[in-house]
Amino acid sequence: MSQDSSLDALRAALEVTPNNVPLRLHLADTLLNRGLTEDAEQLLKEGLKRAAGDSEDELELKFALVRCYRQLGKWSTAHVILDDLIQSDRSTARALVERARTQLREGQVEDAVTSYRRAIHEDPDVRDPELSETLGVGKTPLKQDPIDGLDDEEAEDPEVFDGRLRAQNDASSGPSLTPIKTDLNFESVGGMEDVKKDIRRKVVLPMKHPELVKEFGKKVGGGILLYGPPGCGKTHLARATAGEIDATFLEVGIHDVLDMWIGQSERNLHSIFETARANQPCVLFFDEADALGAARSDIRGAGRQQINQFLAELDGVSGQNDGVLVLGATNAPWQMDSAFRRPGRFDRVIFVPPPDQKARETILRILLTDKPQRDLDLAQIAKKCDGFSGADLKAVVDEAIEAVLDDALETGNVRPLVTKDLLKARKNRRPTTGEWFRTVKNHVLYANEDGLFDDVKPYLKL
Repeated sequence: MSQDSSLDALRAALEVTPNNVPLRLHLADTLLNRGLTEDAEQLLKEGLKRAAGDSEDELELKFALVRCYRQLGKWSTAHVILDDLIQSDRSTARALVERARTQLREGQVEDAVTSYRRAIHEDPDVRDPELSETLGVGKTPLKQDPIDGLDDEEAEDPEVFDGRLRAQNDASSGPSLTPIKTDLNFESVGGMEDVKKDIRRKVVLPMKHPELVKEFGKKVGGGILLYGPPGCGKTHLARATAGEIDATFLEVGIHDVLDMWIGQSERNLHSIFETARANQPCVLFFDEADALGAARSDIRGAGRQQINQFLAELDGVSGQNDGVLVLGATNAPWQMDSAFRRPGRFDRVIFVPPPDQKARETILRILLTDKPQRDLDLAQIAKKCDGFSGADLKAVVDEAIEAVLDDALETGNVRPLVTKDLLKARKNRRPTTGEWFRTVKNHVLYANEDGLFDDVKPYLKL
């Protein structure tokens, strides 16, 4: 039988039994071996739709898709699928081996070694002799991860270890952060009507009427994770939320938490939460929350303890969180440990999209307040800025102002901004949100079993 005939026979058999996953995998494997990669991709994606609810079939189809995407050179898509498998604890060791192979193909040798070592540390049976030789990973069993900041020899030396503990105890007891009162509220936020409505229903009203909430045995406060493209106003929205409920606002950056000394990051987190608890009602805002709540499957050594401490503080294990609203902002929610989205933690996840046209008009109006201007057609400018974030719009306004200033310096004549100035500045800019949407598209397609990214779908036109 010719190669074409055998493929036709396999396709015909699959049409009769489309839910036969082993047959679908065999056909996809045959297509991949013959270089028909795009056909294999389509076949496997169709299989994933049919396999919904069958974890074993879905698992094998996803591993086949990883191989397919490696052949197509779609590295980021392959990584998305593997990261999803690793974070969801489904065949973690096997997924780590495949990630090592993918990283090796990309030339990321050190990362590949790390992934492979973790894989065989979790399950020695996944060891691959050829990959071991290529990466230079020995055959001796791996030791437990050394303590962060110490190599193996130092970690086993009692004097060095005790010295580190003494130095750690001399470190600062926690960051000096002071809650503030903000003069912002939802009227200060351009557009985002759906987002503000969601926050008002889930946060503002319960905080304003705590007696009703407590009557039903619920706590006032909780956690909300804001996610979306960078520059779309997540921090501004968090400040406005604090003003809307007349609460103090405590903003925390990763530099306020992370510390080089063992255990100090955990103490910093506890200190921050204690400050918020002492200033109720309080909006406790963590910027770049993914850096503080990364998936524990990607963390080694003492770093896991900091994440566990964060989870414990969110649960209120170390103190009462009644009256503390914890807001987190991230551009990469897929990098966060899934445990952060369990009830009582960041159990409310809200997508903060790029501003719509009406919102862009409002943002432009705010940015151009008190600037010399004449007959600006904000509606026309906003229409031309589809997909622009608030930060992108500010860049357009700044560039237009700089061009007018340059003219004034050369001619000595000051003229106001006109519509043409802003449209010209817009031509020199592209929306920075595009890269984010290209990245999140992979997660929507291949890692959205829990519906986390459903709100993004309309923006991807899927």
